[in-house]
Amino acid sequence: MGKTYVRVDDRLIHGQTIVAWCPTLSIKEIIAIDDVSAKNPTLKSIMTMGVPSTYTTHIVTTEEARELLSQESAVNRLVIVKQPEKLPDIEEGVSKAESVTLGNIAKREDTVHKVSGATGIFYLSDRDVVIMDNIASKGTEVCFQQLPNTSKTTWEAFKKSL
Repeated sequence: MGKTYVRVDDRLIHGQTIVAWCPTLSIKEIIAIDDVSAKNPTLKSIMTMGVPSTYTTHIVTTEEARELLSQESAVNRLVIVKQPEKLPDIEEGVSKAESVTLGNIAKREDTVHKVSGATGIFYLSDRDVVIMDNIASKGTEVCFQQLPNTSKTTWEAFKKSL
């Protein structure tokens, strides 16, 4: 049975996903969840343009993601969402994940927490913190990490810095 990894990255599928994360995690299936991108053929085409055919790639709505994630997979999957606020919508899939890695998260109107260091700069809202706390409290590893070969900041270390 394959493993599921979740990444929060507001860029969804991009070069670092393909050349760093997928090989490191032995990913064979990429599931990008974004309702806007899933309904726009041009955005979907741009996003998948640089993805080698060795990966099964889905750019789907939240509803389509729930269906995909409810099915067992024999291969490792990388589930990518733009913001933490999407994670409760796919809670069943997240609950089965090996880890949730917070990647690139740009500053937004409601962000009040800035995490910076060797792994990059990440911005979180109070709501994001509650969502991630909930996931971590259920035993799923939560961390900040830009690339697989850079240092991780654990969720616990972030919480101590508040």
